[in-house]
Amino acid sequence: MDNLIQTITVYALPVLFAITLHEAAHGYVARHFGDLTAQEAGRISLNPLRHVDPIGTIVVPLALLLVTRLMGGGLLFGWAKPVPVNWSRLRKPKQDMLWVALAGPASNLLQAIVWVLIWRALLETGTVAGGSFWELMAHAGVQVNLILMALNLIPLPPLDGGRVVFSLLPARAAWQYGKIEPYGIVILLVLMMTGWLWPIMQPLLAFGEWVVRAFL
Repeated sequence: MDNLIQTITVYALPVLFAITLHEAAHGYVARHFGDLTAQEAGRISLNPLRHVDPIGTIVVPLALLLVTRLMGGGLLFGWAKPVPVNWSRLRKPKQDMLWVALAGPASNLLQAIVWVLIWRALLETGTVAGGSFWELMAHAGVQVNLILMALNLIPLPPLDGGRVVFSLLPARAAWQYGKIEPYGIVILLVLMMTGWLWPIMQPLLAFGEWVVRAFL
């Protein structure tokens, strides 16, 4: 039980910020390209409390963490309240969608880099010993953010990767591709339950790890 409580406290802040700053990033970039929907809804904020979804930000990550601790393996993820984006209000909707979609995964990659720099600073300054609570939290920050980045970059609408593909495809092909969106979450769950999700994420995780290693 003590082990589980320690694991929860280690992961709590990294998960909270990874999920909520991901959503805030979408709102900031959408505003930059002319869509003020998120700002009007009060969602252009770095305050995690404005983005927390009780189920996706708290219950699901905790449940998955518990399963991982008891059974081993597993995939830790969650979600925040989606930042509202009105694609039609963007100055160039199809083109700008690319940058709005990439903003979330990019924020996770940036957070992974920040956590790795914290990790390195802790070790190099001798502030903490190896395996300490703060080192474990920094490691968790890297892990959680790279997983969320890779998960969201899967080219499946309504995930961010699906928005990126939609933006890059010619108009007719994009319209056909967009028809997948109502079934996207179901497909994602099937991939997860059949064990195909992790192999699909591996190239994206490898890219993230390659970037992060440059800061070690």
